[in-house]
Amino acid sequence: MWTREELKIKAKGVLGRSYWKALLVSFILAMVSGRSGNVYQSFNLIRNDRVDLPELNEIINLNPRVFISLIWIAIFIGVTIFVASMVFKVFLGYPLEVGARRFFISLTARDAEVNSLGYSFKNGRYMNIIKTMFYTNILIFLWSLLLIIPGIIKGYAYSMVPYILADNPTIHYKRALELSEQMTRGEKADIWVLDLSFIGWYLLGALACGVGIIFVNPYVNATKAELYITLRKKALKNGLFRYEELNNTSM
Repeated sequence: MWTREELKIKAKGVLGRSYWKALLVSFILAMVSGRSGNVYQSFNLIRNDRVDLPELNEIINLNPRVFISLIWIAIFIGVTIFVASMVFKVFLGYPLEVGARRFFISLTARDAEVNSLGYSFKNGRYMNIIKTMFYTNILIFLWSLLLIIPGIIKGYAYSMVPYILADNPTIHYKRALELSEQMTRGEKADIWVLDLSFIGWYLLGALACGVGIIFVNPYVNATKAELYITLRKKALKNGLFRYEELNNTSM
């Protein structure tokens, strides 16, 4: 049985020896995962400053052909941005996320290097990591289409997949999902409460125009790595996997 206090104490101890490296890795992870909040802040800035735009009536009163052309241009730009962001996330974001998880897993036992971010790009790892991460996120998305709650539950059920790939990047994608579900079985509510326990830190970080959140992320990521280590030990003790399966040390 684990507690939030234990995980956080261990995370603080880990960050005490490698905080600045953890900060850099966390910043890169936030960028590639799209959780930095910059887009939302930019939207608020534009809205609050009331940037002058043509009035809707003027647009509607344009020549119909011009109006239709503007619509198609807007659609094309929107689709292009969406496709480009998805390509970036799949082919660069997913591997970097797994590399970041590898960094924090290594940090729980010893000092780790920032070059762990490139862990996923070595031969024999890249395509399997992309396939597994993509498949995982598609499943979460499909569950979310049913209702928000099932999507959240599956999100927690598959939350250990990046860490499992960080331990063994060649594991079969179905096995990675199965093992993540087994690890989080009966733990989802506690993991959710663990996430909620960081709200105060995020609110505190938001007081500095959101910049302070950057300094909170290493604490969160280190705590989540400690959680994975704990769940991995429990799963090994219960015979859910062989030791060799999640300790692929080939570099």
